[in-house]
Amino acid sequence: MKILYLETSSKNCSVAISDNKKLLCLTEEVSENYKQSESLHTFVEWALEGAEISLKDIEAVSLGRGPGSYTGLRIGASSAKGFCYGLKIPLIAINSMESMIEPFLGENYEFIIPLIDARRMEVYTAVYDGKTGQELSGTEAKILDESSFQEFKDKKILFVGDGARKSKEILQLPNADFNEEVYPSAQYLIRKSIEKIDKKEFEDVAYFEPFYLKDFHGVKKKNKSEE
Repeated sequence: MKILYLETSSKNCSVAISDNKKLLCLTEEVSENYKQSESLHTFVEWALEGAEISLKDIEAVSLGRGPGSYTGLRIGASSAKGFCYGLKIPLIAINSMESMIEPFLGENYEFIIPLIDARRMEVYTAVYDGKTGQELSGTEAKILDESSFQEFKDKKILFVGDGARKSKEILQLPNADFNEEVYPSAQYLIRKSIEKIDKKEFEDVAYFEPFYLKDFHGVKKKNKSEE
């Protein structure tokens, strides 16, 4: 089964294609300017060329559903829905944080905690078992201070994500490691996506919305009464 993976929730615009569990091609780039709108469809074309298949060969689309950049998630979701509608194929959605922990599972950490940079001292975070990847604490927006994550102070923890940069300066956790160069990546959506396909856990393409976690802080629209 040929599957297309899109991950646009962060500064990393990432596209992958697999044949079942086998990664055929990965195309991604980390950009401070969030280039999803201009790069995503080019990356899809490159990934298809690299995998030596055409778009009509794709049998499912898997999307990193967030949390993360509001605009990035909108772009990824719109593209995923377009492919699914056009090709009449199912949509799978995976929490983007699960792709962040995937490469570190089984590395002798008791817990792996993704930290996605939000505003000021805020992060999006969750807690996962370092061996199995099981979610132990649900995804939330958290304001960091010196008391944050103190329940893990005697545990071997790995913090991953761009939020680790500001967290390691404030968290009082002597046994913690920090890897701030980790972003959600399409290649690490494969295992969870295959599990969902096997269970036929597909999204309703018409009503699917990304996991924004928080409302978009943009320009407030005027009410008709104000116009």
